[in-house]
Amino acid sequence: MHSSAVFLTEFGAIILGLGLLGRFAARFRFSPIPLYLLAGLAFGEGGLLPLNTSEEFVATGAEIGVILLLLMLGLEYTASDLVSNLKTQYPAGLVDMAFNAVPGAAMALLLGWGPVAAVVLAGVTWVSSSGVIAKVLGDLGRLGNRETPVILSILVLEDLSMAVYLPIITALLAGTGFAAGGITLAIALGVAGLVLLLAVRYGRYISRFVSNEDPEKLLLVVLGLTLLVAGVAQQLQVSAAVGAFLVGIALSGEVAEGAHNLLAPLRDLFAAVFFVFFGLHTDPSSIPPVLLPALVLAAVTALTKIATGYWAAKRAGISAKGRWRAGGTLVARGEFSIVIAGLAVTAGIEPSLGPLATAYVLILVILGPLAARYTEPVALRLTARLGRSAPRDRTPAEVPEARGEELRESVGGQDTVGRR
Repeated sequence: MHSSAVFLTEFGAIILGLGLLGRFAARFRFSPIPLYLLAGLAFGEGGLLPLNTSEEFVATGAEIGVILLLLMLGLEYTASDLVSNLKTQYPAGLVDMAFNAVPGAAMALLLGWGPVAAVVLAGVTWVSSSGVIAKVLGDLGRLGNRETPVILSILVLEDLSMAVYLPIITALLAGTGFAAGGITLAIALGVAGLVLLLAVRYGRYISRFVSNEDPEKLLLVVLGLTLLVAGVAQQLQVSAAVGAFLVGIALSGEVAEGAHNLLAPLRDLFAAVFFVFFGLHTDPSSIPPVLLPALVLAAVTALTKIATGYWAAKRAGISAKGRWRAGGTLVARGEFSIVIAGLAVTAGIEPSLGPLATAYVLILVILGPLAARYTEPVALRLTARLGRSAPRDRTPAEVPEARGEELRESVGGQDTVGRR
């Protein structure tokens, strides 16, 4: 009875504190994610007042939070949208890997950690946080923007790439042979491909099966199906986030709209728990020794992510404002980076890799929402200032194009597209 009372008190205090932090952030019009993370640091390992009784429940809630974030993001798009974006954006995925994995690998080699640690740190710096970015897009009201499908395509390519990367890194860390690693990889790719095929070809049947006029039954079926697919996917070495996302794109029409409305409050609750959980498992005393290389790596890869998003959005024909928004939104790292670093720490390949990865992710998960909000205005202000310092005459062919973009921005404020 006593432990139950302590659990209710701790968890109630966490939820109440998150609500107050969210209200504070809303008052000053910025994302609450950095505040959630700082709260986790304050009450986690080595913090001001560690919480122990509710830790297991918070861990489960955090995992559900990531799954719901990706499910809700998937509900924004149909399977045909996904396939079309993947076909057009795969070059951006290759650029993303080259720009953002190489700095991590180079840092590990410069620190003398060896090739296996280099492959691990490359994954940490490569993959953006789908969970953080999904929350940021919702907080900033950008889910319908023209650049959002470009961002989504890059995130999906990264998540799907993890279906290949995670089995490889697991085999490297365990020192298993080529045959065992190849079997694990084949299973992961097969499961991801099967789920995607079912979503593309039979999505309408899935929507018909899930559809129900009773909100309670619709909520239970959608949530249960999502958790089931995510669990099976994770058991077969495929990301649970990929499974949840694919369930989201498999649902369409009124079912997707109804599920979106019903699940939005649950997403907000469990997503907040996820960010607190991330902070709870970070010991503040482990950060200072690796802070300098983490800061350097964060600065370099923030710029490379902005460059990736800008290039991909430009390739898709997005205006200058949308390009900078796309780049800034991709800066955050999070759940996948921590998972990758955790595998390396468990294997014991390099003691300093875990603290470095933690510091790196903490920097970018706090900087990420700020970059998403302020990259566009700062970049446009700088380019305008540089343009004034080096004026040039426009060619006749540029004038109509510039006037057209000014007219679009003045009428719409932002480039937007319909939800479905």
